[in-house]
Amino acid sequence: MNKDQGILLESGTNELEIVEFSIGENRFGINVIKVKEILNPSAVTKIPHSHSSVEGIIEIRGDVVPVLNVAHALGFEKSDNPDQDKFILAEFNQTKIVFHVHTVTQIHRISWESIEKPGKMYQGLDTQITGVIKKDEDMLLLLDFEKIVADINPESSVHAEQIQELGERERSNKNILIAEDSPLLRSLLQETLEEAGYVHTNCFEDGKEAYEHLLNLAHEGKEILKEYQLIITDIEMPQMDGHHFTKLVKEHNQLQDLPVIIFSSLITGDLKHKGEKVGADAQISKPEIVNLIQTIDHHIK
Repeated sequence: MNKDQGILLESGTNELEIVEFSIGENRFGINVIKVKEILNPSAVTKIPHSHSSVEGIIEIRGDVVPVLNVAHALGFEKSDNPDQDKFILAEFNQTKIVFHVHTVTQIHRISWESIEKPGKMYQGLDTQITGVIKKDEDMLLLLDFEKIVADINPESSVHAEQIQELGERERSNKNILIAEDSPLLRSLLQETLEEAGYVHTNCFEDGKEAYEHLLNLAHEGKEILKEYQLIITDIEMPQMDGHHFTKLVKEHNQLQDLPVIIFSSLITGDLKHKGEKVGADAQISKPEIVNLIQTIDHHIK
């Protein structure tokens, strides 16, 4: 891979680096933060009765890791040149997984502002795409890897039933703002929070929409802490990511007292410092929904 920029970006700059890969003639991207290593394909041990998109498992330095065929998961044809195929070892949701792709080309450093939300023109793939980047008179699509994995293994996603282990809970009159670009996760979060007693939520598709909403309230003279008592934000979102959103909230005189919880698949020991640097009050890894609810209970005012 060609790499012109350093991988470790400053926190809160609203930038990211993506690894570009291809499936056939189609160009896709994955956040470099999720990528642990690019490997040449190796022998895969098949698993009986596994999902049709799962090729099997391989061992990587002592870890047994599932291999997911991205072309199959997207409904595309097999590689024309399997000798050029690559394995992308990724880690998110505190889980390692290998994505089998056709080629890996280069790393791009871009701003979240340049990433457009997928529209209905991408029918068929729209639910598996989180953003569209126009590049070199072509389009590069950011895939929703969390959803692809959740479609294959539903247990890897958020479930309202998990709240049952917290026992009986009272209804709360607290208002929570949610910034989350995935329609599936927005719905699951609202359902789960309601199950936990937090029935008053307001969702936004990205940090920019959420921040502009808060600014409008401030400009109208509203007392922000009476409008909302807590913010939950994802990290990866078109237009404005969660780190930049958190940074802006914590730097604004009228917003800075709002507790911000980052709820993301990218919360790892190696990356927590990014959220700390922008002032997040807490950081929870998806899909640890019980931990999220307990953290909300602790921080909400």
